[in-house]
Amino acid sequence: MTNIGQRLNGKVAFVTGAARGQGRSHALTLAGEGADLILLDSVRPIDQVSYAMPEHADLKETARLVEERGRRAVVIEADVRDESMIDAVADAAAELGRLDIVVANAGVLGAAKPSWELTRAEWDTLIDINLTGVWQTMKAALPHIIAGGHGGSIIAISSIAGIRGVPHVAHYSAAKHALVGLVGSVANEVAPHNIRVNTVHPTNVRTDMIDNPTAAKIFRPDLENPTLDDGVDVLGRINLLPVPWVDSADISEAVLWLAGDESRYVTGTALPVDAGMLAKYPG
Repeated sequence: MTNIGQRLNGKVAFVTGAARGQGRSHALTLAGEGADLILLDSVRPIDQVSYAMPEHADLKETARLVEERGRRAVVIEADVRDESMIDAVADAAAELGRLDIVVANAGVLGAAKPSWELTRAEWDTLIDINLTGVWQTMKAALPHIIAGGHGGSIIAISSIAGIRGVPHVAHYSAAKHALVGLVGSVANEVAPHNIRVNTVHPTNVRTDMIDNPTAAKIFRPDLENPTLDDGVDVLGRINLLPVPWVDSADISEAVLWLAGDESRYVTGTALPVDAGMLAKYPG
């Protein structure tokens, strides 16, 4: 078995939503195991999303931290909805010499309301980023992984909302469920090239996606201006293990396992990292 700290030596990984949160954590975890990185994020406001998006400086900081670990980093400022990202990924893969691993992490949480109250714009934004953006990420990356002839691994970050319906976020849940079908189809298509494709399904992760006033209001609608910490008891009841949320690093460890040779025979699977949320008996 490859030594810890060297499991991804010589490989190149492409991470979307890399400016902060889970994306940064995934990138730094892979860099710590020897991978060079292609880092993509939109770094601009997104209509229909109330919390602040990352900025240029955030993405540059992720690149700096990758380079601090002795690895190369190529930065792409693009939205996963933009077709221009396909050519940008091709240029980055050419600059780094190959592409082996994709972490399709970019995603947003939009308005929280009953499904029939969602506007078409709110629906379209979540589907376009959280589902179509993942398809486009794969479309951009797969030709280069296939051409390399070394096999590879694609990891799509879904959610427990991709396995179980969650009220008031039907657009989010629909997109995350659809990732399972997308991954199953693509896993069948690329298996002859020794490319594996899987989804990871976290419970709540404390990142900007839920650590903001809009999301906090979902968990504590009885308070006028709640913070996420006000929702600790509510969130703690969601999981089987006695924690309200998990950390980005916990998801990154699953990503690392799926990226490396330790999971070389794992494909087309949905891997929960959910503190037992999906297994919890009601009551």
